[in-house]
Amino acid sequence: MNKKLFKQLVGNKFFTVTFTKKDGTLRTMNCRLGVKKHLKGGQKSYNDDSFNYVTVYDLVKGGYRTVNLDTVKSVKTRGLKVSVWT
Repeated sequence: MNKKLFKQLVGNKFFTVTFTKKDGTLRTMNCRLGVKKHLKGGQKSYNDDSFNYVTVYDLVKGGYRTVNLDTVKSVKTRGLKVSVWT
C-alpha cells in the first residue's frame, strides 16, 4: 500500500489496521496517526520512508508502533473497510 494513499484514507481519524508482523503473525490494532502528546524527544534509528513504514499510536497498548505498509491486509476507518491483497 502506498503511504500517501494510506494517509489520505485514514486522515486523522481513529482506524483499525490488520497486518502481518515481522515474525509472521497477524495483528489487528486500533490506532491513530499524528499523535504527538506522548513523545519523549528520542529519535528512531531508521527512516519510515526508506522501508515503507508508518508510525501510529496504538490506542489499546498506549504506545507508538510501526506498521509495514507492504504487509497491510485491511484498514477499517469511517465505517469503510478496505482490503488489500499483496
